[in-house]
Amino acid sequence: MRALFLLALLLCGLPGLAASRCDLQTPTALADTGAVRLAYQSIGRDSDPALLLVMGLGGQLIDWPDEVLLGLCRQGFRVIRFDNRDAGLSVWAGEAPQASLTYGLLRHRLGLSVPAPYALRDMARDALALMARLQVPRFHVLGVSMGGMIAQHMADLAPERVQSLTLMMTSSGATGLPAPSETLLKLLARREAESREVAIERQVELLAELGSPRVEVDREQLRRQAATAYDRAFNPQGVQRQILALLAEPSRVELLERLRLPTLVVHGTADPLLPAMHGVHVAAHVRGSELRLIPGLAHRFQEAFKEPLLAAVLPYLRSQRKAAALARL
Repeated sequence: MRALFLLALLLCGLPGLAASRCDLQTPTALADTGAVRLAYQSIGRDSDPALLLVMGLGGQLIDWPDEVLLGLCRQGFRVIRFDNRDAGLSVWAGEAPQASLTYGLLRHRLGLSVPAPYALRDMARDALALMARLQVPRFHVLGVSMGGMIAQHMADLAPERVQSLTLMMTSSGATGLPAPSETLLKLLARREAESREVAIERQVELLAELGSPRVEVDREQLRRQAATAYDRAFNPQGVQRQILALLAEPSRVELLERLRLPTLVVHGTADPLLPAMHGVHVAAHVRGSELRLIPGLAHRFQEAFKEPLLAAVLPYLRSQRKAAALARL
């Protein structure tokens, strides 16, 4: 009887216990992963199945919406979010590498190889090293945008450690897929700013452009969001190095075809940066993957799409948690 009771707890969870352990105010810590020290936050019990969240270009761990974190934690996950190298509060162990985005962009436009100080695969190794430092041997991964590309590399590098993938708003990097608008590319590359006010206004412009045409732009809300991110960390050179890593990245189609693990692909039909065909292409090349297209969703988290996103992701991750619990038993 006691074994059955414990199994019920594993599979269903207790709402009261879930609420008490899902503390979003858990302090941020630093983990030495070799080349960098990654800032991270762990929410939930250490004994819970771990879910690693991997953020996109220039994003910080604070960019994950509270509703998403609570929803995932209350499903029974230990949710771990972190700042990628060159983002947020993560720092280089030594001097940061030098790189020229202007030169890289020129070579990219000419169809030439792009020199980058590191690759997305290096960022995947950072994330794997973080989980090793936290003594988490196996875990689930949810990556968004560039974070979804990093997650693909993680699953390829350590298939015995990654239990499932959830890939949101991301791409295979294959040639021939629809390109983002020139306006967005210019906004993404424009990272230097002579003052806090200018930096915030430029971020507001970028966030507005990444939003859904179905949702009215609330510039004051975006301004508050941009100010919070700026005051926590502002690293335009770091974002430029991340952009170079993206520009230097080859197609991952062969990588995706090697994967043999449960995979959910979630994409918006109104994504202006990585149009919906990017998500369709990812799902088409991962054997047995599931695809969820969300009408109107663009390329950032917006309140109007909170429920559709959670409805797409939570049942899938719940099923993966239950499958892992049963396998352990």
